[in-house]
Amino acid sequence: MTKAESVEFVIKTLRELYPTIPVPLDHKDPYTLLIAVLLSAQSTDVRVNQITPLLFAKADNPYDMVKLTVDEIRDIIRPVGLSPMKSKGIHGLSQILIDKYDGIVPKEIELLEEFPAVGHKTASVVVSQAFGIPAFPVDTHIHRLMYRWGLTNGKNVVQTEKDAKRLFPKEIWNDLHLQIIWYGREYSPARGWDLEKDIITKTIGRKSVLKAYYKKKAT
Repeated sequence: MTKAESVEFVIKTLRELYPTIPVPLDHKDPYTLLIAVLLSAQSTDVRVNQITPLLFAKADNPYDMVKLTVDEIRDIIRPVGLSPMKSKGIHGLSQILIDKYDGIVPKEIELLEEFPAVGHKTASVVVSQAFGIPAFPVDTHIHRLMYRWGLTNGKNVVQTEKDAKRLFPKEIWNDLHLQIIWYGREYSPARGWDLEKDIITKTIGRKSVLKAYYKKKAT
């Protein structure tokens, strides 16, 4: 297959598998999504979705959040990991939202990246899922699959994002990045990977990846 044909195959297969696309993190507005995505760093969506109802019961907006102390926030979010950094980030960004933006989450990636504990991926998720602005957040699943599929060199997530944006039409970025995440979890995980179930990698996969898979399986 040519690269263009591989890209079309990915789009077509993911559309068939995921005609409706669930959003992994539970939220009700841009602010609660921002907090949930921040919490998801080096944690699982399942764990975050267990903790956010407890946090949002006390504070689901920046005005209520700053009434909590950093220690109170940390005690609630401790199970998701990295709680010292995340609790400071949540309290700090909530204060900035009040001081600079009247409590409203901005729609620009560049502005979101200025908040404490908010990186490029978090900002990209918020603009795409909360505001519908085209973005292509790259998580570990997307980084792994883009490499397995021979669509990026696997150098780093910055390069993977550039390649994804170059190869895939802008109007489908917001759906596609979620479809790839779900596909990676269900069919092409890092561990316990069964290539027979992974139709995309089996069809268009990088030759060195397929060779390494079969070699490992043989041993």
